[in-house]
Amino acid sequence: MRLTQVFGGITAALLVSGIAAARVPKRQDVPPVSSEMPTPPESLTPVPPPIISEPPASSETPEPPSSSDPSLPPVTSAPAPPTAPVETCTAHLLVDDFSQWETGENSLQGATSDDQTMNATSTDGGVLTFTPNNIEVSYIYEQFNCLDVLAHGYNSLSFNIKGPEAASVSIELQTVSECSAEDYQSFYYTVDGLSGSLQTVNIPLNSWTDASLNGVVGVLWYGFSAGLTGSDNQWQLDNVQFLCTDVPPPENPAPPETTTTAPTETTTAAPTEPTEPTTTLEPTEPGSTDPPTTVTTTIYVTLPGGDVSTTTETTPIITRPTTTTRIPSSPTTTRRPYPPYYPTYPPWWDDDPWWGGWPDSKGEAAAKATPTPVVAKQVTAREAVAPGECGPLLVDDWVSQSRLTFLYYNALLKSSSDDGTMKSIVVQNNRVTFTPKDTDSYFYTQLGCINAEEYGGISLRISAPAGSTFNVQLSSTKGACGSEQTTDIVLTTKQLEWTFNGKEQLYSIPFSKFKGVDWSKFEMIFISNLRKAVTFGPMALYCGNDVVEYVPPEVVEPSEPTETVPAPASKATNLVIDKFGNQDTNALNQWHGADEGMTLTFQRNTMTLKTNDSDLMWVTQVAETCKDLTEFDGSYLHVAYTGSNLFTIALQQHNEKCNNDIYPYPETWDSLEASRYSTKTDIYIPMNHFNVDRKRAIGFAFKGFYSTTPTVFSKIEIVNEIPKDFTIPEKLPSGQFIFACKRPNSFAFAIDDGDPVFAQQVMKTIEDENITVTFFTVGAPLRDPTTNLSAIYNEMAAKGHQIALHSYTHPPLEGLPDDAAIDWEYSNDIAAVKETFNGLEPKYFRPPFGTEGARMRQRLAALIEDPYIVQWSVDVEDWLWAESATPEKQLEAFKRDVAAGGNIVVMHYLYNSTVSYLKEFIQIAKATGKELMRVDQCMMDPNAPPLLGEEA
Repeated sequence: MRLTQVFGGITAALLVSGIAAARVPKRQDVPPVSSEMPTPPESLTPVPPPIISEPPASSETPEPPSSSDPSLPPVTSAPAPPTAPVETCTAHLLVDDFSQWETGENSLQGATSDDQTMNATSTDGGVLTFTPNNIEVSYIYEQFNCLDVLAHGYNSLSFNIKGPEAASVSIELQTVSECSAEDYQSFYYTVDGLSGSLQTVNIPLNSWTDASLNGVVGVLWYGFSAGLTGSDNQWQLDNVQFLCTDVPPPENPAPPETTTTAPTETTTAAPTEPTEPTTTLEPTEPGSTDPPTTVTTTIYVTLPGGDVSTTTETTPIITRPTTTTRIPSSPTTTRRPYPPYYPTYPPWWDDDPWWGGWPDSKGEAAAKATPTPVVAKQVTAREAVAPGECGPLLVDDWVSQSRLTFLYYNALLKSSSDDGTMKSIVVQNNRVTFTPKDTDSYFYTQLGCINAEEYGGISLRISAPAGSTFNVQLSSTKGACGSEQTTDIVLTTKQLEWTFNGKEQLYSIPFSKFKGVDWSKFEMIFISNLRKAVTFGPMALYCGNDVVEYVPPEVVEPSEPTETVPAPASKATNLVIDKFGNQDTNALNQWHGADEGMTLTFQRNTMTLKTNDSDLMWVTQVAETCKDLTEFDGSYLHVAYTGSNLFTIALQQHNEKCNNDIYPYPETWDSLEASRYSTKTDIYIPMNHFNVDRKRAIGFAFKGFYSTTPTVFSKIEIVNEIPKDFTIPEKLPSGQFIFACKRPNSFAFAIDDGDPVFAQQVMKTIEDENITVTFFTVGAPLRDPTTNLSAIYNEMAAKGHQIALHSYTHPPLEGLPDDAAIDWEYSNDIAAVKETFNGLEPKYFRPPFGTEGARMRQRLAALIEDPYIVQWSVDVEDWLWAESATPEKQLEAFKRDVAAGGNIVVMHYLYNSTVSYLKEFIQIAKATGKELMRVDQCMMDPNAPPLLGEEA
């Protein structure tokens, strides 16, 4: 049995039997759910509307699938269901025993189906057996005539279910406010920790908080998660019914007979009939607002010889709060389990980037709103507060897009999110702009049950169009901190006497207006009912009754060396590389081309390139394998262009065998910032500024674009002289960019952050295999005590493993708008690691998503002397296969890359399947005959611990 609670950006499991949380699918709409609740599938065939006296017409309810869709069966009209009984119940009400599954009808003559979202379904043996296609799209629904369950005396929903051991499933209850209504609302509940056997689950109807139980019209099962092994994906469902209050609950389902073998070679046990577990969510009185508090699971197992073993486990449920509005008082973040890594292909780089896009040209950015003069004191972040005195408490300064929309943290490192309800959230210039999809969009930020009695309110700047209105809800915890019950007070902006005129002004949320909130346990700020885009400035609590505005520190761009160097002429001849006369080859008749996702337009010996993804590159090769460019060491790379110069130019170096089939390929490259070497039309870079082995050149890569303004290229060449008025900037250090070990016959596991629940299993596997590894850790979660990552990694470090840097909030660094934003990531990450690990100052860094460019390398080298930027040459592809139907492909990927010569691994202890394969990964690596070690040891770093047998 597992209970899951979300802390900040980490999905942490409260473990009873060691089962990790399932990935949370994307939200379809806004349910009032508990913190462990997965959201209903989004990309599935719409579920038919509820069967009521008239067909629903709401635009919010999806219509049934069209019969013209060849992938779906024809939609036929179901016979009108009978009117539900009006008398008080004397027996349980059978909704479906799936005896009519093939006809699409349930026992109430309503509709039932999976809309072909399952891989397979069967009713052999009188039980519906099915295999989900995908956790995000598969579902089964039951719909029927409007039923007033309270009036008829039904108090629970019951069903028999079998899922993989430790799996979870979510149940949506569809209700209407009254039986004549045309719109239904959905409410959600999740059952965790299934036993792996057919079991009866009884859920009190009041568990669906705020559901209208006088108008129940449907039930839907979704979110069928993977179980303990990750390979068993067969489910069963049967005997769906509403339980009558005065009638004993149903008996356990009758199991099939099975034959087991005793643990000896000569004795065979007689057939046994194990009794399946019954999971009962203990009911409360009908009409009560108190949710159930415990789950009791009893498992009966018949042993060889006839003895019966009984195991009973009673586990507290994380209950949901009672709210005063339809919007949940304790919303939860619909998020990928932390951290969602996609080492090769970040999933969000599309035409509507989550971070709001880059400036159109160098120095451009969204203009800051002009502040309206207000009568209020201002306090800056750097002003000190004397011990014992009250000082402003910053909730969020909107300094980082990825902190807010990737890790779901505010400045307090508490959970903060829109649960996917907004159309967009854009952070820029210490402002955040919320653009709602509709009036169901909301945003919350948690404070963590703080004592706010010495504070008088919250100040923030707001810019909103004239006529804008929205709701502000402040919540406090009922009872002891940690309880899910809250007191919620909601006021509209009109009640707060706010008006908007499109200009930024300072506003106050005075606590005195929110009567009933317990300020000794201030829990959450909740913004809802938005109708138009609104922009917030820094949000902070102020002391006493005088409104004080928090002003973030001024952003100062880091300075760079301004020295220039002479630009002497070279004796080498010129080499024309590309004139863009052909879409597939350059002037050297070598390949040129781009990663998928870039937009290229060839016209009249020019190429126009546009992208909003800093991880993509365009390459023009100088040779199929290796080309010696050392003859051009005194020459200059010349690029003729117009448009944006906000990108990186890299010279790629081949491996020492010049063999394209040996990993890594390329072996490394050096990246230079085009804008430092450019005029408005020309870029001149000394060839010897590319710090690689130029005898093994492959080609030039144009990458790290951080502007959506197109660049038009007309020529790439190497020239022996440059214009006399052109000055060459100083070459900036850019660190060591590595894909492979330097030490002969070495191999290194470099493991990125994952789910804390798997940490002990990872450490045990590594300890059993007697190896040391390198862990790259994100800084912000180290400072969040709810993740326990600081303790986990300190234990790892104490066992001899290397701790390395992985940014503070895990953004694609080269895509950030300026050097100051990159420095903020590095500085906070370095500080978090230093304070967590007793002054540790690592020199090893892995770029989030592997996104690399000149700026992120130069800024890292400015803060850390001669750093190592660590990529990989062995990718287990857990981001691609771990939660697929074929997780074993991770083993295939590992074997493939190891066979090609790769020796630095990228993987994450994020998925059960990946962690389960770790032992086999290690054994495969050992079978190569290579010695397994930390990354710093495989790089022959003189500061690394000595290997066994080496002198210190």
